[in-house]
Amino acid sequence: MVTDAPQDELRGQIAVVTGSGSGIGRAIALELATAGADVLVHTGSRHSAAQQVAEEIRRLGRRAEVAVADLAVRDTHGQLVSDAWNWQQGVDIWLNIAGVDVLTREPDDATFEAKLEALWHVDVLATIRLSRLIGERMRQRGGKSGSHSIINMGWDQVRFGMAGDSGEMFAAIKGSVMAFTRSLAKSLAPEVRVNCLAPGWIRTAWGEQASEYWQQRAASESLMGRWGTPEDVAHAARFLASPAASFVTGQVLEINGGFGTAD
Repeated sequence: MVTDAPQDELRGQIAVVTGSGSGIGRAIALELATAGADVLVHTGSRHSAAQQVAEEIRRLGRRAEVAVADLAVRDTHGQLVSDAWNWQQGVDIWLNIAGVDVLTREPDDATFEAKLEALWHVDVLATIRLSRLIGERMRQRGGKSGSHSIINMGWDQVRFGMAGDSGEMFAAIKGSVMAFTRSLAKSLAPEVRVNCLAPGWIRTAWGEQASEYWQQRAASESLMGRWGTPEDVAHAARFLASPAASFVTGQVLEINGGFGTAD
C-alpha cells in the first residue's frame, strides 16, 4: 500500500545551508525546517537577511542559528565547518548553495576574467574544501549507511552548453562541481551520500528583472511552459536529504521542467 511521505522525515537532523540568506538557499533552508530539521543559516555578508530566515525557521518550531563567513577567503572554510559541527555536536546534512552573483550584483564593467575568478573561489574551491572537511567528519562519525548527506549546486545546461560569456563561465564552473560530486560520492560511500542539484531557469533575482527575450526563452525551453521557482529546487533538495533517497548517491538531479527534451 502506498502512503504519503512523513511531514517530519528530517526530525532530529542538523542541516547547514550555505548561501541561505536569500533565493534558492533561503527556500531550501525553510523547506528542510518544514521537514523537521534544525538549520544553520549561512551568509557571506547579508546578516540581516539571514537573521530573518533564521527567525522564520524558529517560528516553525525548529532551532536555527546564523553563521557569517566570506567563502572567497580560504581561512573561513575550516572555521565554518568547526562552528557548524559544534553548534549541535554534529551535522547530518550539508548543502553548498552559496555562489557568486555575477549577473546582478557584480559591476557592469567587470571583466570575464574577474567574474570567472570570483566564481572559481566561491562556487568551486569553497564547495570542494567544505565538502571534504565536513565529509570526513561525517564519515568518521559513522552511523547507518547513507545517513549523512552532502548536496552541491550544479547547472543543467552543462550537458548542452550555452553560447556567450555567461554560458562559458558557468559551464566550466558548474561542470567542475558536478564532476567533483560524483568522485566525492565514491570517496565517502557508504557512510555519506553526495549528490548535486542542477537547476535550469529558476526565477531568482536575475529572473525577476530579465528582459522579455529571456522571459520568453525560459518558458519556451521548459516542457512545463514556465520558469522554475526556488521552491521547486527546495523540494528536490528535501528529497535528496531525506531517508527516501537513502539509495541515491553520486547523482546530478536536473530541476528544469524538461529542458533538453522539448521539441
